[in-house]
Amino acid sequence: MPHTPWRHLLGVGAGLVGVLTVLVVAFLWPAFTSEPRDLPIAVAGPAAAVAPVAQGLGERAPGAFEVVPAADRAAAVDLVETREAYGALVLGEEPEILVASGGSPLVAQQLTALAPALQAQLGVPVTVTEVAPLLAGDPRGAILGAVTFPLVIGGMIGGIAISVTVVGVWRRVTAVTAYSALGGLAVAGVLQGWFGALAGSYWVNAGIIGLAILAIGGVIVGVVSIVGRPGIAIGPVLFLLIANPIASAAQPWQMLPAPWGAIGQWMPPGAAAALLRDESYFPQADTMQLWVALASWALLGLLLATVGHFRDTGAASQAALEEASEASELVNA
Repeated sequence: MPHTPWRHLLGVGAGLVGVLTVLVVAFLWPAFTSEPRDLPIAVAGPAAAVAPVAQGLGERAPGAFEVVPAADRAAAVDLVETREAYGALVLGEEPEILVASGGSPLVAQQLTALAPALQAQLGVPVTVTEVAPLLAGDPRGAILGAVTFPLVIGGMIGGIAISVTVVGVWRRVTAVTAYSALGGLAVAGVLQGWFGALAGSYWVNAGIIGLAILAIGGVIVGVVSIVGRPGIAIGPVLFLLIANPIASAAQPWQMLPAPWGAIGQWMPPGAAAALLRDESYFPQADTMQLWVALASWALLGLLLATVGHFRDTGAASQAALEEASEASELVNA
């Protein structure tokens, strides 16, 4: 057997280096470019007191915070609990900093670090109050911050395995749906029942996880049903290299350069991570957009599978008609 030509060997090596470079850039680019950008922070108190504090925030961390006015402490707490602000500064006779580690441990640390400067500016002690503390099962927020990677891998494994081993579009759709439902129940059981890293309704968390798996695996099945096995590449490219790095599971999405942070919230990993965080820490938050994002991806997979089914049916029918016509011509001849 002849040896591999050196030119081919060099080409393979260059191609592999290119793939490695893309992987490194995809996974490390968010960490390299992320920094506090326009993080919404509520400020409550008299207008005369709010203005100099807001100015001080801008001078201390230019561009990091966006001040959201609040009428009083109750309004500031409401903004934090509905995820319209990552924290709050309450000014008055007893100034207070409200932090929400469940929303972002990083922002909570940044706001806590402001206490000495704010105390020096106001001349009175400043209290730091935790509004949404991290769960005992995830005291550093590391589990929820890393949850997107196993969800992406799980969705890809299911979609690829079903596309390769199951014959028939509707059988594939049934298989990926059942896999997603059971996977959601199992993963939620581990994260919430075993690790204690999730709170809220177990069934809602299982639904979020299952829908995320279906959104990823279903799209793979749908694309494969249209273009064949080359469609398997949609999983690693779209969900692993693009969607997962911009999911912002471990940091506020505003910290990514625009518009990537916002785009990430419309992709399955980012939407699922935000939904799990809201269900565990911020049940009052408006999550409609996140549910719509996950459901849209799942429906896209079903739509693509349906298109593939009718395309194959039409092709098979046309082939049958041509075969029947040829047979009729042979008989008449």
